[in-house]
Amino acid sequence: MTTPQATGSDLILERMMTLHPKVIDLTLDRVHRLLAALGHPERGLPPVIHVAGTNGKGSTQAMIRAGLEAAGKRVHAYTSPHLARFHERIRLAGDLISEPALTALLDECVAANGGEEITFFEITTCAAFAAFARTPADFTLLEVGLGGRLDATNVVEKPALTIITPVSLDHQQYLGETLPEIAGEKAGIIKRGVPCIVGPQAPEGLAVIEARAERLGAPLFVHGQHWHAFAEAGRLIYQDENGLLDLPLPNLPGPHQIQNAGAAIAALRALGYGEAACEAAVTRAEWPARMQRLRRGPLVDMAPGVELWLDGGHNPAGGEALAATLAQMPARPTHLICGMLNTKDIGGYLRPLAPHVTELHAIWIPGEKNTLPAEVTAGAATAAGMKATTAESAAAALAAITAHDPAARVLICGSLYLAGAILRENG
Repeated sequence: MTTPQATGSDLILERMMTLHPKVIDLTLDRVHRLLAALGHPERGLPPVIHVAGTNGKGSTQAMIRAGLEAAGKRVHAYTSPHLARFHERIRLAGDLISEPALTALLDECVAANGGEEITFFEITTCAAFAAFARTPADFTLLEVGLGGRLDATNVVEKPALTIITPVSLDHQQYLGETLPEIAGEKAGIIKRGVPCIVGPQAPEGLAVIEARAERLGAPLFVHGQHWHAFAEAGRLIYQDENGLLDLPLPNLPGPHQIQNAGAAIAALRALGYGEAACEAAVTRAEWPARMQRLRRGPLVDMAPGVELWLDGGHNPAGGEALAATLAQMPARPTHLICGMLNTKDIGGYLRPLAPHVTELHAIWIPGEKNTLPAEVTAGAATAAGMKATTAESAAAALAAITAHDPAARVLICGSLYLAGAILRENG
């Protein structure tokens, strides 16, 4: 239901949700039709860097943007899902799209679509392309929404560069049950003759990526073969055939960000940028809800002694990355406030976290119809080896934790949808 505070773009976005009976329906036919009606904006984009993968897409893209902007470049960026407001998805030459511009653009796309069926992601992606084509910039960063081969972003015939971050099991109901099947969908963004940066992959996934690249004559720059990134003596060491870089560690926390930074640096070097841009990529990137420390706001105020963190990871690989991050942090009682979707592998996500957690407080994701009931999340946590309880809300869970452990570390986690709700609640 629309709130009284809804903006013009909110009202249009709400109507857009009714244009197709399915939330996800992977095909490019509807996108091609609407783009043609809009005058093919996808053909007029600034040079495109297209990013696919299961984990690390957003962080890698944020680092590339930081590096390019430090080099004085104007950068468009398209990401999904948004956390607090839809405007986060469309960044025009460095700035989030304005409310008047977004409202006018969405109106135009609805009119051009002519009442035909189209998914929410498809029509909003077309809107982003129209905005990007009409605003001067030096680069366009496109993050795949789901998969790659049939994703609405995959209509650019000749990107400047493609990137495939680590591929793991997620969204099997749409992408396939096995890792090679999922890797094949991600590899669908590889284009003939276009260089592709490849992050760390399981051997069976990498084989699929390599086979597609060979068929299309696309040069690959593969982690562990053509580039390496690792932490040493409190520094990030990056090495490829062009030499070695000794850089600060990424400002985005977690050991998994080393490899995301490596992919971003490999991309920047492939585009011809030097050490200054690479250092900016790892020191200036901003990416909310990826092990983000919350330092102010109502939730922080209600628990002044608590160390409060927020993370949107939601699949087994995300759970492993989060566990590795917690393992590197100073010892402190750690409580999870967790809410997840019913489409996710909750056991696979929680099991790696169990050794690092004092207690899990399960909640529903507010306003999300596909939320997993708190009782189910708590049961899965117990099965994974955690002490678990339920709470009515994140605020209620935080109050309970503070009452018994006022100096705890609290991590709110399990879903980007929950992360968005928390960011809104925390102002």
